[in-house]
Amino acid sequence: MTELYFATSNANKFDEVRKILSDYGVRVEMTKLELTEIQSDDLARIASEKARNAYASLRENVIVEDDGLFIDSLKGFPGPYSAFVYKTIGNEGILKLMEGITDRMATFKSIIAYCDSDLMPLMFVGEVKGTISETRRGRSWGYDPIFVPKDSGGLTYAELASRKNELSHRKLALEQFAKWYAEK
Repeated sequence: MTELYFATSNANKFDEVRKILSDYGVRVEMTKLELTEIQSDDLARIASEKARNAYASLRENVIVEDDGLFIDSLKGFPGPYSAFVYKTIGNEGILKLMEGITDRMATFKSIIAYCDSDLMPLMFVGEVKGTISETRRGRSWGYDPIFVPKDSGGLTYAELASRKNELSHRKLALEQFAKWYAEK
């Protein structure tokens, strides 16, 4: 099988990707690359450019992932700026912004972009609807302690722990990718 790399500097994200893809017989290696991330309101455009840049650096088949938390009452914020917002204000800042807001609906979206020698990235999208919790719950990384996916029994991704991958936006995108990759 062709070697496949996942370009990321996030070991937690790599661990999730590795576990999910292994269920489909896809082996992936982590590679840390300094990728320039374009600023855009479009997650697909960001992921596409990252995938092209990753392939240009590696010259190997590669996937990248970009994701965002889109909160309805905040007009989709933080959306494609989720990583920056997390680094600057974190979950506590999001919860502060949400104080007094009753509409807590949100969507967590993941885009897996695959690129090989044809330099035309293919996109695989996963979305999970849910809500933003009132408080930080559970121990985990990223927005997992404040995102309550639909059909989780009211638990945040963090409270779901290892069961998170059963309901994750990333899993939905990776499943699509793995099925396509197996046929490739």
